[in-house]
Formats: sequence, structure tokens, C-alpha cells
Amino acid sequence: MRFEGKEVLLTGGAGGLGGLVARQLEHEGARVCVLDRSTPVGVSEFLCQDLASAEGIEAAATAASGRRVDLLFNLAGIQHFGPLEAQSPEHLVESYMVNLVAPVRLTQAVLPQMRARGGGHVVNVGSIFGSINFAHFVTYSSAKAGLRGFSQALRRELAGSGIDVTYVAPRAVNTPLNTAKVKEFARLTGMNMDQPQAVAHRIVDVVAARKREAYLGFPESLFVRLNALLPGLVDRALSGNDRKAARLFAPSNDGRDPGHTSARHAPQLTPGHPRERTIP
Repeated sequence: MRFEGKEVLLTGGAGGLGGLVARQLEHEGARVCVLDRSTPVGVSEFLCQDLASAEGIEAAATAASGRRVDLLFNLAGIQHFGPLEAQSPEHLVESYMVNLVAPVRLTQAVLPQMRARGGGHVVNVGSIFGSINFAHFVTYSSAKAGLRGFSQALRRELAGSGIDVTYVAPRAVNTPLNTAKVKEFARLTGMNMDQPQAVAHRIVDVVAARKREAYLGFPESLFVRLNALLPGLVDRALSGNDRKAARLFAPSNDGRDPGHTSARHAPQLTPGHPRERTIP
């Protein structure tokens, strides 16, 4: 089995996508410890930690550094869908804590033991939104872009150490954590949403192959390349969908503000999991 005897620490393993990844890893011989604020189902071990605060991240980092970790799987995430000014300051900070600060700090905590053994694997689950930065997903997109940059820089820093770094970016994932407004956005724009079982299998396959980067879904994976080369072209291509999304948050005729949606955990548009991720 591909992960026989590996000690895995996986964040966000209580969510719809994370739970499937955890179970597949265990099926393939790994011993999985899920780090989450909610109790997962059917895993070997569980650490209850909340990655939305500096204190919670430090507690999680302490726990991680005190155990053997062959494979660190940073999958937890949260997302805000709506105008930036409608996101509460508290949720804004939590978004960067869960989506970016926690993966970096947890990686920092386990690197010394990986270096000492001369091997290990860090897996960061990002999103297509980390490469194609969408309107109305501003904090989510920018945090995932940071996670992608962190993965690339860390890979270069660890060259020759025996430690692998994988960045895998799904597109939208159809989990129950997608809010009604996200689903309406998907309907209006024709956004593809993958089934979580298929995404979980693809993520595990990417990790088993020790790939450096993987972008899941077509044509989204093509758009990632186009956005890197011709961002103005992608701006124009997305402008119609941006206007459709904006109408979801326009004041109603009776003067009431329809509001925004902030999804707290989970993964993975890409998307797919509110604090674990809802749109990647």
C-alpha cells in the first residue's frame, strides 16, 4: 500500500472532503491523526484544536512538534463569499489564520524532525482561486494565492533535503458546506462542481506520486496558465460572471440588504469547503 506505516497529521479532517481523504489514507496503510475543531468519524486519532486564532495555532503547533509526522496535510480552510466590505473584521482575520498562517506555522513546527530523518512530505491543499483570483472571494483567493507562493518558496528552500512539498488545487467541490448563495452563484455562472469522493481520490493520487503542483479540473487548469500569461484576457472573460455575482448582493427592492455568506469550516471553482473549504 502506498502509505503503509506513514504517520499523517491532517487538518480539516472532520469536513466533507477532509474526512474522505483521511479514510482513503488509512485504507492505504497510513495512521492518520486529524486536527480539527470538530470530531471526525473513523480515524485513528483526533486532536481538538481551532486554527482560527493565534492561540489555537500555537497549541496545534506544539502538539505537532511533539509527535512523529511523516506527512503534514494542510487541508483546513474557511471562506467568505460577498463584497469585501461586508466581511466582518473577525472573520477576515480568521480567514487568513486558517487558510495561510496555520499551514505555515504547522509546517515550521514539523520541519526540524523531518530534517533530522532526512525525509518527509508537506501537502498544501489550495484552490484554483489561488491562481485565478475571483471577485467576491477576495480574502479566500488572496490567502490561497499566499499558500501557493509559500509552497513554491518552501520547495526551493528544501531542495536536496529529502522533504517533498506538494501544492494541489481543486476546483469547486460539491459538499454540504457550500452555502445557498454559493450554489446560486454556481448556477448563474455555470461553474463546475466536482463530487468530493472523486476529488479526494485525485488528491491522494497526487500526493502518492509526490507531484510538485497539480491543478484539478478542465478548463480551469488551462485558465490558470492563461491567467499567469495574459491576466487582462482573463479579466475580460470573467467580467460577466463578476456582474452576476454582484447582483446577488445588491440591495433588494424593499431596501433590505441580502447580506453575504461566510462559511466556517471545514476543503476546496476550485472551491469546495467552508472552513475546510467551500470554494477552493
